[in-house]
Formats: sequence, C-alpha cells, structure tokens
Amino acid sequence: MSDQKLAFEDFQPGRRFALGPRPVTAAEIIAFAREFDPQPMHLDEAAGRASILGGLAASGWHTSALFMRMMAESFLINSFSQGAPGVDFMEWRKPVLAGDTLSGHSTVMETRALRSRPGIGMVKFRHEVENQNGKLVCLAENSIMFILREALEKTA
Repeated sequence: MSDQKLAFEDFQPGRRFALGPRPVTAAEIIAFAREFDPQPMHLDEAAGRASILGGLAASGWHTSALFMRMMAESFLINSFSQGAPGVDFMEWRKPVLAGDTLSGHSTVMETRALRSRPGIGMVKFRHEVENQNGKLVCLAENSIMFILREALEKTA
C-alpha cells in the first residue's frame, strides 16, 4: 500500500482489498474463549471433536475479531476511516479450526457522499474470509465512513 492515506474517493465500486493470510493457533482460540466465549468446543480439543464443529474451533466472535484485524491491516489503518454505523450482516459459514489459515478479500459495493455530514462519504463493503482450503468461513457486509479528499484539503 502507498504512503498516501486512502480517502473516500479511493474506494470505487469493484475495488478489492486482500485480507490475510492469518494463521489461527489452538493457544489463541483457547485464550479468546477463556475471556469471551467459554464454551467447551472453544476450550478443549476433545470437546470440539465431539461437537458438530469437528475440532477445537474458534468462537464466531473470535472469527469476527480476526477478520476485523485483517481488514484493519489491509486498508483501514492507512485510511481516513471515521468508523462504521454497524454491520448489515455477518454469517459464520464454517468453523475456524486450530491450524487453519484465513485469507480473503473486501470488495467495495457502492459509495455515496453523505448530505447529513458534509465531508464524509459512506462506503459499503462485502467481505469474504476463507480457510486454506478455499472454504468460506465468514461472510459479511457493512458500511464504513471515510473523509472526502476535498474536506481534507480544506483543513490543510
């Protein structure tokens, strides 16, 4: 990514941002689960194998957090992001198991400047995260607000 931070105008429909790769370890699955989602299938390999998940599995919330980190590293940290008003939907399609490596992409679906907040634009994304076998593990859509370049130039 270039040194220039991304503004609203840099997010054109169809533009894709690569996510990952991000390996997922048993230790981090257990650590996350202990703190945030202490269900047996997230804490113990045998319990995970005995569940419908098929092994020690990351909580869906952990999968979401991993996706968020990949998105931040891909483009958010190097942008004039102003946050997001929420998530339209997030689906956990397949379990993320210890030893998996996640990757994927975020695609710009549509953009619009906000009349209610001059100088800010809304960018709608579709996010797809897969495991190392190309299986979709997480699908999400949401909008993120970014500063318009003209607003940045006015404050410079």
